[in-house]
Amino acid sequence: MSREREETLVRRLVELGRKLGADDVEVQLAVSTEFEVEVRQGEIEKLIQADSRGISLRVTKQHRVSLTSTNEFDPNTLERLVEKAVRRAELATEDPYSGPPEEFGSPVEPESLDLFDPSLAELMPEAKIKMARETERIGLALDSRISNSLGAWMSTVISSYWFANSRGVEHHFVSSLASLGLGLQAGDTDHRVEQYWWSTARHLEDLESPEVVARKAVQRTVRELNPRKLKTMRAAVIFEPRMTAQLLSFLASCVNGMLVYRGRSFLAGRLGDFVFGSNITVMDDGLLPRGLGSSPCDTEGVASRKMTVVESGVLRSYLLNAYSARRLGLKTTGHASGQGVAPHNFYLKPEEASPEEIVRSTEKGLLLTRTLGHGTNPVTGEISKGAYGLWIEKGEIAYPVSEITISGTLAEWLSRVDAIGNDLEFGSPIGGPTIRVQDVVIAGR
Repeated sequence: MSREREETLVRRLVELGRKLGADDVEVQLAVSTEFEVEVRQGEIEKLIQADSRGISLRVTKQHRVSLTSTNEFDPNTLERLVEKAVRRAELATEDPYSGPPEEFGSPVEPESLDLFDPSLAELMPEAKIKMARETERIGLALDSRISNSLGAWMSTVISSYWFANSRGVEHHFVSSLASLGLGLQAGDTDHRVEQYWWSTARHLEDLESPEVVARKAVQRTVRELNPRKLKTMRAAVIFEPRMTAQLLSFLASCVNGMLVYRGRSFLAGRLGDFVFGSNITVMDDGLLPRGLGSSPCDTEGVASRKMTVVESGVLRSYLLNAYSARRLGLKTTGHASGQGVAPHNFYLKPEEASPEEIVRSTEKGLLLTRTLGHGTNPVTGEISKGAYGLWIEKGEIAYPVSEITISGTLAEWLSRVDAIGNDLEFGSPIGGPTIRVQDVVIAGR
């Protein structure tokens, strides 16, 4: 379908819903082309190339809501879909908090976000397969201590999205996304370690090359060889950027309005409170150019924006869709995702220290490189995870460690950060720089 036909279709469905008696109608239409290849030992183990499309509707009538979706674009099928959606809304339970947002804001032009790369859309499957194979080949050849490949992968997604509602709000944008990664093993059967590295980007030119991905995967794997155990203690823990991102992912769940209004977050009722250290400022930016979580609007049509979630340790905002905002007596922040809430580009504001400086200034502590399990509880803020890392003595990496557990609470850890790096990194829509947290419980032997 052409852009004009898809725009006409979403408008027609909105008009039909109103004609059939709905108070409000929202229509979302998405079309995507996906490619994914996985190779191991040079052979293709998985290859997917697929086109998909779908339409979803949300119909509201007298504070009663009906949700429905289909991947059939036949006009008669779509007409029956709208008819059923309106009838279901009439039979649904009334909920005074339901319905579309009251305000939608002014969206930016999609082009200003630079989310689409034509060269990525034009990249042939053979070239993507070659990139995956080359990444694995380089990774296996760089260091004799590498004993096996866990596989390399290359994936791309090209998407088009349309939104229209009965309040006259319309959005359309296209986006691209690519990922290249590699997993490796090192050591023998009794002392085997494994690690991964991957790069994700909106534009092909921002994607790390096979050489860079392979080198990082190798470095991260071999540095974990011959680990030692630690005694149980309290010590400083340095979080690498992707470990900081995991910590921030937990924070994002704790400020998720759907959990907050249900009382399932330790941050419920804490707006305006000093909850973390004064050096902690957390942002969410839906307008970051080429950002992995950027978009002109959320799935309710509310314009994206840049906002402060935590300002110098003070909790300033939750992430809200229209429903959770009403439950809390607040306004939506434009974070609707499906029927839930999700961040855009959620990150800890970096400072000036380099990661090398942070390590050098650490007399004794753990450089955290990997964790295992979920081990988080948003109701209490508690964290307990199995961990791997590198032990630091007098500012230098001494040896790898394993079979340890780090534990504490999110509030404690983000109140004990005494160093924040300048290396903000996004491996996903949630990113962070290197940070050092003092006085963390490390359980060992």
